[in-house]
Amino acid sequence: MTKDGHRHDIIWEGTSWHLYVTERTLPGGTLHESVYIDHPGSVVIVPWQESERGQEVFMLRQYRHSLRDSILELPAGTREWGEDLLVCAQRELREETGFSAKEFIPLGQCWPAPGITNEVMNLYLAKGLQYDPLQKDLDEEIEVITYNFEDLFAMAVDGRLQDAKSVVGILRTASYIGKISFSNNYGDD
Repeated sequence: MTKDGHRHDIIWEGTSWHLYVTERTLPGGTLHESVYIDHPGSVVIVPWQESERGQEVFMLRQYRHSLRDSILELPAGTREWGEDLLVCAQRELREETGFSAKEFIPLGQCWPAPGITNEVMNLYLAKGLQYDPLQKDLDEEIEVITYNFEDLFAMAVDGRLQDAKSVVGILRTASYIGKISFSNNYGDD
């Protein structure tokens, strides 16, 4: 129960998130029940390198069971409760790509699904990549693919890149490097 007397019950508790059922009174007096996921937050990383081929980003082809398919996406992961965001970003980058980064540039935050979770995704541009692998999680089926940034930008704009966190990451990176002009103020507003 919450302090206002409405129901707030945990119905499932995992190591990385919790599922709650809540009850609240709507403005008209009707009692409404809803379910939401309490989440510790996550990181999304844009692994950036410059080579003789130009500006490149490491992407993942990763199996997602809910879709019953492998999708193209940026490296990302859930942080542990209370874990520092940059520690999480470096760990996820190393686990998923085999590379660490010398520099993490904040690209802001986004809510992936505010209708069902309080998760906040923290986006970073990772530069100064060097080979430094960690063991992958046992349940991950990942292939690392290097993409030209111009191609990824086009895919984010025309819909071929469908993973929302990846589209946001690519567009924020495009803004950061000056390819498109949005405000580069990635504050908490």
